[in-house]
Amino acid sequence: MGWIKKGLIVKPGEFDWMVTHASHPFAERVGEDLYRIYFYGRDSLNRSQGGYVEVDINEPEKILYITEKPVLDLGDLGCFDDCGAMPSCIVSCDNKQYMYYVGWTQARATPFSFFIGLAISKDGGQTFERFSKAPVLGRNMNDPYLTGSSWVIIENEIWRMWYVSGTGWEIEPNKPEPKHYYHIRYAESKDGINWNTEGVVCIDYNKDEYAIARPIVYEEDGIYRMWYCYRGGADTYRAGYAESKDGIEWERKDDQVGIDVSESGWDSEMICYPCVFEHKGRKYMLYNGNSYGKTGLGYAILEENE
Repeated sequence: MGWIKKGLIVKPGEFDWMVTHASHPFAERVGEDLYRIYFYGRDSLNRSQGGYVEVDINEPEKILYITEKPVLDLGDLGCFDDCGAMPSCIVSCDNKQYMYYVGWTQARATPFSFFIGLAISKDGGQTFERFSKAPVLGRNMNDPYLTGSSWVIIENEIWRMWYVSGTGWEIEPNKPEPKHYYHIRYAESKDGINWNTEGVVCIDYNKDEYAIARPIVYEEDGIYRMWYCYRGGADTYRAGYAESKDGIEWERKDDQVGIDVSESGWDSEMICYPCVFEHKGRKYMLYNGNSYGKTGLGYAILEENE
């Protein structure tokens, strides 16, 4: 694989809900060539909220519409998402759109905690209402620390989820905050609300790694393909890729990613949160660059389809 970088789509700073970041993007097709790109921004208090832009996928850098207000705002004070609600994916079912999101709040012994929430739209994804004030996948026996960044698909009436699960925190000398560890696990549900976790690890740490984030999964030609990002040692995030025959046991093939940081510019320090999708035989990648989306979100096109 080899990706041709095309540049930025969204730069933060236009509205109060996205003062500093445009992060964690994913695409939802809403017309022939019309896509909504959902993402989250951070306000002046560093709180995270979700919105979207609409683009013609043939020219995604030309934004047709952008939400002036977030479609997913902050949770109630004291809830798991009172400091942030960050969209992860959308699943369409029974003429509704189920948006899974990462809700986070401040903590004391650690700087934050986050878990997976659900919001549902009945107007085609323009607005969303929370299913519950509590997470649909919070702390449990298999995920005692954190859950987040879920990707959900429905197959044979089974809802399948790949998600980030925390495995611990560590105090580091001369560092202001403890380091948190997380990798990618798997869960199933019959209704998209009640989830069964058995501690199945899909993508685990390689040597020196401590963070594996944001899975995107799709099936193609009988093979499940996963995109994610990872970091370890002194490195910032890089894009990762894995394949599976069943969506549960995975083989990492990070050497086949075909995209890395640029020599200069908005993505010269990291490549994170890649989201790959196909439109009319062409593969697109949405991704963030430096500082987890502080420089905005951009895209690339798979070279073999040029």
